[in-house]
Amino acid sequence: MSNILIINGHQYYPFSEGKLNATLVEKAVSILKEKSHKTRVVTISENINVEKELENHQWADIVILQTPVNWMGVTWSFKKYMDEVYTAGMGGALCVGDGRDESAPKNNYGMGGSLTNTKYMMSLTLNAPEEAFNDENEFFNGKSIDDLLFPMHMNFKFFGMKPMETFACFDVMKNADVENDLKRFKAHINKHF
Repeated sequence: MSNILIINGHQYYPFSEGKLNATLVEKAVSILKEKSHKTRVVTISENINVEKELENHQWADIVILQTPVNWMGVTWSFKKYMDEVYTAGMGGALCVGDGRDESAPKNNYGMGGSLTNTKYMMSLTLNAPEEAFNDENEFFNGKSIDDLLFPMHMNFKFFGMKPMETFACFDVMKNADVENDLKRFKAHINKHF
């Protein structure tokens, strides 16, 4: 049994109320509890206690980031969370500085992570259709969803965390297929947990 921290990074907009992200979080909690995992859920739109968030990350064996992709990245509210929580964790809770030391000031950047036994999984919702990825002729020039979220992968790597397979719900604004997305999500969770 694992300790699993789920972060709901949704940012509310009148045209995007966060129902799908909230549903995915609820679905994950339900499936994981059935499998006897312990879960904690953090919702970015609520008040955040930095020390509690650092403790949540240290407690977790796995962190699931459930977030929409806004303007090719995570929401501004999750970016604010990272700026506050992740910066506070650089004193050892999440990493020891940037990994370098005085004896080799040019080596080992990003190698000071304290969460080396922790995994992470990104679960994403986005307006772009799946067909916009992995095709040289489409908008993302043949890049994958993981290429698009490369900065997030590097943030988690900075803490020593190891990636799990990313899950994505595509085209959720114009051609949503929530029923199929939820089936795929359940299969994804069952495959990895």
